[in-house]
Amino acid sequence: MTTPDHALRFTEQELSMLGKTADGLSAYMGKSVLAEIGMDEDAEWVIFAIPLGVDDTPDEKATHVQMGGPGARFVGNRGGLDLDTEVYDCQYLWAVQITDDPEARFVRLDQNGDEFDYAMELAELLPFDLTDEALPDPDLELLEDLGDDDDDSDQDVQSDEPPRPPSIH
Repeated sequence: MTTPDHALRFTEQELSMLGKTADGLSAYMGKSVLAEIGMDEDAEWVIFAIPLGVDDTPDEKATHVQMGGPGARFVGNRGGLDLDTEVYDCQYLWAVQITDDPEARFVRLDQNGDEFDYAMELAELLPFDLTDEALPDPDLELLEDLGDDDDDSDQDVQSDEPPRPPSIH
């Protein structure tokens, strides 16, 4: 029995990014997008797919996968589905696989399962910017805006031109 290479597994940070991607895709598409983690030849992969409802007519051209069931691992929200015990027919969107290639840790697979992009950093293959940059403090911005208005009122701008009426387009 071989010991799995931990370099061919997603880190906790990468799993978090993948979960946020599934949640972002769900919000963007207006339907649940599942992200299931799997393993193939000691390397992990993640599949992104949309579960099909009972009344959904499957697209004949789309690739379909079965997701869920005992032992399945998911990141992100699960769309209210019982993925621990039930298996769902899903429309495959795309996947990311970890590789042992020294020049590309990740390979992205398209809707047909063909490799079409690769990168050393996972974020380069994801459709959303998932950096956790600090957002500006809205209270500080409000104080700055109020301060700017006070400065403008103290300075009277003198002009030789008469005021112009607003233009109407």
